[in-house]
Amino acid sequence: MKAYGLVSTEKGLRLQKSESQPPQLGPHEVLVRIEATSLNYRDLMILRGQYGGPTREGLAPLSDGAGRVVAIGPEVTRWHEGDRVAPTFFQAWIDGPFREAYRPSALGAGDTDGVLSELVAVPEGSLVPIPDALSMEEAATLPCAAVTAWQALVVRGQLTAGDTVLVQGTGGVAIFALQIATAIGARVIVTSSSDEKRERAMGLGAWATVNYLTTPDWDVEVRKLTDGAGVSHVIENGGPATFDRSLRALAAGGKIAQIGVLTGHGPQSNLFLLQLNNADINGISVGSGEQFAAMDEFFVAHRIKPIIDRRFSFDEAEAAYEYLASGRHFGKIVIKL
Repeated sequence: MKAYGLVSTEKGLRLQKSESQPPQLGPHEVLVRIEATSLNYRDLMILRGQYGGPTREGLAPLSDGAGRVVAIGPEVTRWHEGDRVAPTFFQAWIDGPFREAYRPSALGAGDTDGVLSELVAVPEGSLVPIPDALSMEEAATLPCAAVTAWQALVVRGQLTAGDTVLVQGTGGVAIFALQIATAIGARVIVTSSSDEKRERAMGLGAWATVNYLTTPDWDVEVRKLTDGAGVSHVIENGGPATFDRSLRALAAGGKIAQIGVLTGHGPQSNLFLLQLNNADINGISVGSGEQFAAMDEFFVAHRIKPIIDRRFSFDEAEAAYEYLASGRHFGKIVIKL
């Protein structure tokens, strides 16, 4: 089989394509032929050595993919050859609350191979079926970004119709958050430095948009848009450079979903404002297989289709990473196998 691995060079990690024998299946494992994968900002951080912790030499990258079952272990009962499936981000987080022990099972980092490979072997409990309404490419965009937005707004956020959501940017998590919140009946405000992307966000149902370059005090503008009340939910993708403004844009009793670190790590914020407003911060790290399946049902019921900005071939994987790094994308970037 063909696969990509992360290998060390004098300048850091880089992608290297190679061929190897298919993995051997354990009794409770499933062999999946990957047909499409998608990129997350996390993948770029891992390549740059910014994710934290060592990366095994030759590790297959990427957490998000979709494919078909081609073989099953002797003890597997749930899956059959030909089933369309997507692996979960955390292989060990099937249901229930998150536990620290699940963290090493995240695909594409540390010592756990990801899905930028023609064939992957995964535990039978770490797969979810792909709905008929979604193509392989669409399904490949869901495991990390979409489930993250789902947990932030629905599972932990308890979003309801009439709430107001602030979404930072127009990447994968942001656009899924816009689609989910709009389907629920919430008002969504999107920030972006691109007027073209703001216009596209309006076409997807955004209630309002703010250009954070021409309006650097975007928190003040968000307050104006909400008649001084602030927003009930913030999808906080930025990190240190945006967190204080997110606090100031938040309504009393509101919730910040802390997700991204686009501007680095370690926000030095005065959390007293959070206390004064009786507000919450929810640290969000993707979600469980159970949440993934529930989100799929919601997507089908509301006819939500993932927004794919651009598709690359397997041989163009490096170009896909470069395009992600450019920040020009709106929605998801897919690599086809």
